[in-house]
Amino acid sequence: MKLEKAILTFLAAHPESSSETIRQGIPERKSIATVKRVLAKLIDKHWVVSTGKGKATRYRLSPYYNLLREVDTEKYFRKEIDEREIFENFNFELLTDILPSASLFTDEESEQLNALQKIFEKRIAELSEFEIKKELERLAIDLSWKSAQIEGNTYSLLETEKLLKEKETAAGKSKEEAIMLLNHKEAIDFILAHPDYLFPLTVSKIEDIHHLLTKDLSVTRNIRKRRVGISGTNYRPLDNEFQIRDALELTCDLINARDDVFEQALLALVLLSYIQPFVDGNKRTARIVSNAILIHNAYCPISFRTVDSMDYKKAMLLFYEQNNITALKRIFIEQFAFAVNTYF
Repeated sequence: MKLEKAILTFLAAHPESSSETIRQGIPERKSIATVKRVLAKLIDKHWVVSTGKGKATRYRLSPYYNLLREVDTEKYFRKEIDEREIFENFNFELLTDILPSASLFTDEESEQLNALQKIFEKRIAELSEFEIKKELERLAIDLSWKSAQIEGNTYSLLETEKLLKEKETAAGKSKEEAIMLLNHKEAIDFILAHPDYLFPLTVSKIEDIHHLLTKDLSVTRNIRKRRVGISGTNYRPLDNEFQIRDALELTCDLINARDDVFEQALLALVLLSYIQPFVDGNKRTARIVSNAILIHNAYCPISFRTVDSMDYKKAMLLFYEQNNITALKRIFIEQFAFAVNTYF
């Protein structure tokens, strides 16, 4: 692993290097046979690609490595917004070339998620219909609260519970904050009542979920027709309505073609946020659609209750700026584990 890391670090700074150049450039002195053996392993992992043959063979990092490499998020965000070297524009290759053939979870991560799902299935089989409904109601309140909080809503969890159960608004809060929470709960209830509605996933069905989340909030319905900016980053989402629709259609095709439910849910979570197809409500829509995928397949939904809002935002910014999914994937796994162990 130490040698792998050294080679990857070297290739990040020196792309299109020969094996001999790599051997001479890494700190540890290793034989050329050892370096070539490790390079072959990295190629098998899809982290490194080679071009040419024989002595003309050159190596560089693959797009998959950038997607899945470990990033120190705290260190990354110590740099100010204008100091970070980023992908400023939307990367269509993610949808056409990289994500269609990338395995998002390691074998260990997949085993962990599948083991948690088995626990969920065992527990839910032992619950009555009333108990399941009660737990889903609790999860829906938590999800409505946390999802709104991530977007700047100032309702507390207790205030949210009172609003959603008794329709009692909190003193000193805006009408828009209450509407946001009520809309969120309505969208979750819709998905629970119609678990097959979104599938196969289409652009129009995503627009329907967005409408539920943003009604009465002065948010334009359907795909935006003007440019939007994202605070905290120099990443610029697509600003052409037709390209946005193309990106959404590619996303739907990508998710519908995937066999792994966890990968489907993670792709929805990250890509709907990355595309930013609507004037507002993009991340809320992404979280609901991601949960709809889990619910449709009888998997445990996720409330995100214990995620730190700033950590979530940083994870999204890391994908916007570096096309790196590891921080959001970590949050997804942690929150799936929390949901299984907390609600059922």
